[in-house]
Amino acid sequence: EVVVCAGFMQEAAMRRAAAEFPDVPFVFIDGYPLSDDAGNSLANVAGISFKEEQAGYFAGYAVVKEGFTKLGFSGGGGGTNPACCRFGYGFVQGANAAAAELGVQVDMNYSWEYGASFQASPDLQTMITGWYDQGTEVVFACGGSMFASISAAASATDGYVVGVDVDQSSQAEAGVVVTSAMKGLSDAVQWAVAKVYDGTFSEIGGTGTSLGVDDNAVGLPTATWSMANYTVADYESLFAQVAGGSVKIDDNYENLEQDYSNLTLNIK
Repeated sequence: EVVVCAGFMQEAAMRRAAAEFPDVPFVFIDGYPLSDDAGNSLANVAGISFKEEQAGYFAGYAVVKEGFTKLGFSGGGGGTNPACCRFGYGFVQGANAAAAELGVQVDMNYSWEYGASFQASPDLQTMITGWYDQGTEVVFACGGSMFASISAAASATDGYVVGVDVDQSSQAEAGVVVTSAMKGLSDAVQWAVAKVYDGTFSEIGGTGTSLGVDDNAVGLPTATWSMANYTVADYESLFAQVAGGSVKIDDNYENLEQDYSNLTLNIK
């Protein structure tokens, strides 16, 4: 009655299946609108994406407010995956904003190296261990199984990690994950599938829908984070400012390489 596919790597298979079964609704999580081989839009595919730049912003802002000034970002997809790019750019913006408020300077290592396949690897762990050894305090592990290598490096060097997509606090030693930049994957599935059964799937079929703070679809896990200085009240205030529009977050990650007022970006 409905097929849910999660992740851009399912695109080719889903395009073929959706074209063959035009009466079956397909939900493409972390996806986008699709067309058949003739270039016709597939009206039975709903592309659901997220405003990852907002989640990344919350995480970058939080860790700097917590007191970290030596940050790292290690992303998956080789710099071509839009979701990871939005996460990273948001992380930079949030860190810079918090640093400006505190009147401090922040340094950030920023790399797509060893993340093309989103997999853990000895090379990735070695690189991140080097970052920690050279003073990096916390690294945003933005890329699936890459988390295993980055959290292992953190555990070995008394470093810290920011998780991605879901609350990853339970996937590393206690206290290593300071917070996670989350998006509501399961909630988005439920929301989209509900439209199949209430007869409103046509509202999202054939189009792309991006979910963010207005849909309560991105955020930080306040119940499990391991921060002592940045409070839940602080976070809720920032969330309300983003939702209300008084804090603006740029979603165009092509603007990443710019001059920041209180952050030095070291792209590796």
